[in-house]
Amino acid sequence: QVQLVESGGGLVRAGGSLSLSCAASGSISGIRFRLMPMAWYRQAPGKQRELVARISNGGTIDYADFARGRFTISRDNAKRTVYLQMNTLKPEDTAVYYCNLGTFADGYWGQGTQVTVSS
Repeated sequence: QVQLVESGGGLVRAGGSLSLSCAASGSISGIRFRLMPMAWYRQAPGKQRELVARISNGGTIDYADFARGRFTISRDNAKRTVYLQMNTLKPEDTAVYYCNLGTFADGYWGQGTQVTVSS
């Protein structure tokens, strides 16, 4: 069994920054972790879960349009951790942020961390 634990969410004013982390533990080896893509998704109340950013095992990165230029995803395979640095936050970034290991359909998910941006 694999566990993903997010941290770093909170309340911030518009224009501020937050840094999220997601650490994987459990029955996953470092080798297996290194071979799997990781991603951050978010879900606002009443909306569908949407991709924020993803990073492949080879380091290829994709960002949603709203995240490009403001957010930065990175991973540390030795620590089995993925990060999301969020700058210039806007009220519309308010959501629960989830990390994903593997794929959306059958990957592993964290419990989510709340990010609230006040205007």
